[in-house]
Amino acid sequence: MNKKLNAALVAAAMVAALAGCQTMDKMGAAMTGGGGEKVNLTGSNEVPPVQTAASATGTVSVGSDKMVKVDIKVSGMTPTAAHIHEGAAGANGPVLVPLVKKGDNEFVAAEGAKLTDAQYDAYKAGKTYVNVHSEAHKGGEIRAQLKGQ
Repeated sequence: MNKKLNAALVAAAMVAALAGCQTMDKMGAAMTGGGGEKVNLTGSNEVPPVQTAASATGTVSVGSDKMVKVDIKVSGMTPTAAHIHEGAAGANGPVLVPLVKKGDNEFVAAEGAKLTDAQYDAYKAGKTYVNVHSEAHKGGEIRAQLKGQ
């Protein structure tokens, strides 16, 4: 082969390899939920709002396969339960995913937690939220609306 043709083939192979890497990166992000949505739970987001010093931070991710991953760390309260609910901002709704208590102040999604198609649509539309309950606030003490990222 001549040198120009050889150089063109090498360049074409490099472009194809780089495109493949970008596709794999996008596929990996879709499968894992892209690293997840950072959440900050506060009493002022509850419905009705709750006066509390409690808060929580964490990550919620829902992959394109509808698998749910959650890791929430709570402070300033003794949590009794946590869930992902369906409901728009300013509204309460049913539990979609009960979260599992891990230690005294951490909640995670159970292994294999998955949304239905309708629940996934609500999540993508920003009509789901995560909240943490306490003995003093059985309906929820702190909450964060999910954006569906």
